[in-house]
Amino acid sequence: MENSIVLYGASGHCKVIMDSVFLQGDTVEAVLDDNPKKEHVFEIPVVKAENFKITKNTLLTISIGDNKVRKMISEKISAKFHKVIHPTAILSKHSSVGEGTVVMAGAIINPDSVIGKHCIINTGAVIDHDCNIGDYAHISPNASLAGDVKVGQGTHIGIGASVIQGVTIGKWAIVGAGAVVLKDVEDYAVVVGNPGRIIKYTEK
Repeated sequence: MENSIVLYGASGHCKVIMDSVFLQGDTVEAVLDDNPKKEHVFEIPVVKAENFKITKNTLLTISIGDNKVRKMISEKISAKFHKVIHPTAILSKHSSVGEGTVVMAGAIINPDSVIGKHCIINTGAVIDHDCNIGDYAHISPNASLAGDVKVGQGTHIGIGASVIQGVTIGKWAIVGAGAVVLKDVEDYAVVVGNPGRIIKYTEK
C-alpha cells in the first residue's frame, strides 16, 4: 500500500530522505519548513509549516539533520511519525527501529540492536549486534559501531568514526569525523582523534 508522507524540513537532508521515500514506493505530499527559502524540493512544494494542518493521523518524518531541532519539533507536534528505510539498507529481523527514524542507503543494522526514535542512521553506517542507539542520535556516513555499543540520546557520531565493542557513549556527546573511540565517553563530551580524546564539553 502506497503511503503519502509529509517531510518537515526543506534541507539537503530532506533530499536524501525523499529519495528513500520514493524508492520505497511511497509519495511525498508536501515539505514543511518554518522559514521556507525555496518553493520546491525536487518537484514537491515547500509549505510554511504554520499553514499546513498536521493531525494525529498525518504520516510525518522530520527531515532535519540537527538532533536538537528534531527533538524540539517531535515534542511540539502530534503526528504519526513515520520511519523511512532505504531499500538497500540491511536490517536484521531481530533488530528494531523506532518511529520517525531514517535509515539511509547501504546502512547495516545487525541482530538485537535497538535504534531509538527520530534517529539518523546515515549512508553506509554499520551498527553491529546488540547495540543500543538513543533517541535523536545521528550515526554519520560510514561510521562503524562494533558489538554492544551504547549511544546516548542526541549524540552525534561523525563521518567515518569507529567505536570498539562494549563502549558506552553518553547523551548529547559529539564524536568527531574519523575518531577512534576505545573507551567510554561522558555525557556532553566532544571526542576527536585516534585514539579518541575529550577536548571539551558541549553546553547542556
